[in-house]
Formats: sequence, C-alpha cells, structure tokens
Amino acid sequence: MTSSGLHAARARGGNARQLVHELLRARIVGLELQPGTPLSENELAAELGVSRTPVRESLILLAEEGLVDVYPQLGTFVSRLREQDIASAQFVREALELAALRDGVERADQRDILELRALLAAQTDAERRRDPEAFFRLDEEFHARLMAAAGHPEAWSLVHHAKAHLDRARRLSLPLEDQLALLIRQHTDVVDAVEQRDAQGADAALRGHLRQVFADVETVRTRHPQLFGEADTPPRPRPRRESRKRSVDR
Repeated sequence: MTSSGLHAARARGGNARQLVHELLRARIVGLELQPGTPLSENELAAELGVSRTPVRESLILLAEEGLVDVYPQLGTFVSRLREQDIASAQFVREALELAALRDGVERADQRDILELRALLAAQTDAERRRDPEAFFRLDEEFHARLMAAAGHPEAWSLVHHAKAHLDRARRLSLPLEDQLALLIRQHTDVVDAVEQRDAQGADAALRGHLRQVFADVETVRTRHPQLFGEADTPPRPRPRRESRKRSVDR
C-alpha cells in the first residue's frame, strides 16, 4: 500500500491505525525502510496525513513483531536483521510448507502442475529481465500455489505473516550472482517430484530450497554488516535524508 492508497482507504472508512501499520510493515519488509533507519512519529504522521496517534500505535505493534526497536533517549529504528529472528521465521515456514507438501504429492492434479510450471516460466522471464522484485512476487505466488495444490490455501496466510524477518533477508539475497537461476532450479526440482508422486524427493527438494536462506544470509552479512545486529545494540543514527531506501552495493 502506498501513501495515496492509504488516503483512499481512509476515505472508504478504513481504520487509520491498521492502515498505517500495514503500510509501514510493507515498507520495512520490502526494504523501502532499511534496517537501522530512524523513524520519527512527527515525520511519518506528516507524510501520511494522519495524526501522531495511529503512527505511535502502529510503531508499538511493529515493535511487538520485532520489526522496530525502541531505544529510550535515542529513538525508534527499523530493527536490524537478527539471526535468531530469521531462524525462527524459517522454522515456522518449513514446518507448515513441508507438512502441506506431503498432501500435495497425493492431491496435485495436472492443472496444478501446469499452473506451477507457468509460474516457473514467469520466474525465468523475470530472471532474464533482471527484475528481482518481480521475481520475489512470483516466488510468493509459487509457494502459495503449492500449498493450494495440497488443499491448504488458507495456511499460506499463516506462513506469509510469520516470515517477515525472513523476507527481508530473502530480498537482500536476490541480487546475488546466479541467485535467481538457482532458486528456479530448486523450484523446478520440487514440481518435478510432485508430478512424479515422489514424496521423499519432494520433501528433500523443498527442505533444501527453504534452507538455502541460511547460506545466503551469511553472504549478505559479509557484504552488508551494517544491516545486521542485536536488539540491545542500537544502530548509529543516520541523517534523516538517508532514511529512505537506498540501493545497496552489490
């Protein structure tokens, strides 16, 4: 949701706190607001055209999710990436997706396979265009469709909500050399195994794919150590003009 989208939603009677929370959460998870970015209630309220109250309440909710850190006498910051947060999110995702996959091997029909392969083709196109954001959206569609093929489409919302910390790390890893091609090969291995009714092969392929993030995080941490940290170590404040998303060095 954009700022203009927020205004339109408010005009339709949307709850201001919920809308601001959704907008800020999307900006954080999408890396528009990068780890360590300082957040000002006054500036956000002015930008979004709301009072400070929904902004303050939204920041409290984001702090409860671990996406925002509040340091007394210092300020509020987008939380830096923490290894434990990423590991916990990946654990939840793996547990739910692998459980669903077991049903998917038995239930998936030819239409499911064709739709999954169409998403693979679209991912390949995004890789050719060097469009990691489009690839990320298609990756989300692929995993949601895989769960739907298993007969558990509603479970994807649980996965989606649980993996915010994981998604920040995933987005940072997408520009890595040959990363998109690797993920497409892993996706293809999963679909091939599902089509062949190979439960063991599908489980191994998806498990390996989901755990790829751990190796990726180490690479990203080496390149961008300033984006990682712990909750008890506040980031160094940056000038406000740098609080917007900037491209990171590849």
